[in-house]
Amino acid sequence: MRVLIVEDEAKTAAYLRKGLEENGFTADVAADGETGLEFTRHGGYDAIILDVMLPRRNGFEILDEIRRRDSHTAVLLLTARDQVTDRVAGLEAGADDYLVKPFAFSELLARVRTILRRGHARQPALIQIADLEIDLSGHRATRAGQALDLTPKEFRLLSLLARRAGDVISRTVIAEQVWDINFDSGTNVVDVHMYRLRAKLDDPFSRRLIHTVRGVGYVLEDRGG
Repeated sequence: MRVLIVEDEAKTAAYLRKGLEENGFTADVAADGETGLEFTRHGGYDAIILDVMLPRRNGFEILDEIRRRDSHTAVLLLTARDQVTDRVAGLEAGADDYLVKPFAFSELLARVRTILRRGHARQPALIQIADLEIDLSGHRATRAGQALDLTPKEFRLLSLLARRAGDVISRTVIAEQVWDINFDSGTNVVDVHMYRLRAKLDDPFSRRLIHTVRGVGYVLEDRGG
């Protein structure tokens, strides 16, 4: 597995690289945002460990560009600020996980392994369900040949449903996988985003693909008819 570390603190970068290599990873280091972006364009990495506060482009800017052209590489954000707004911004931008400094290397290693197990780098590039096509690498989706104008979060939600097409996915799992947060039964964030996704994916067409299983969650499947 190849990992890119984008970290401007030399000691931290060296510490992470040494630990990852001792655990069987191949690791490269970029010390600023621009260099990190260049590495991502040519490196073919399975995971990226990305500091938020970087010289020459911050981590959020880098993450945004990565996700515009690559929806499947696992990204772990690092930050020195334990602010809810930062965490939410990172997850909304498409990060798979978020770790606050200082941290134990064992925790970082566990998180890297977890996001890799989610299978981002091993998913097929194209998923087709009825007349719906989802290009995971290109971050694009079409239905009946018509492009769907999806936000990054809507695309992540659709990708989760598509990768597990035919399986009912609970709101709890959706919240954990798409937002990486514990589901709060008092919030309707999942239902709101699902409503918006349906408005784009199903409402303009005669056949619905997203179905609600009352009291459980949602399933993406072609039921015909």
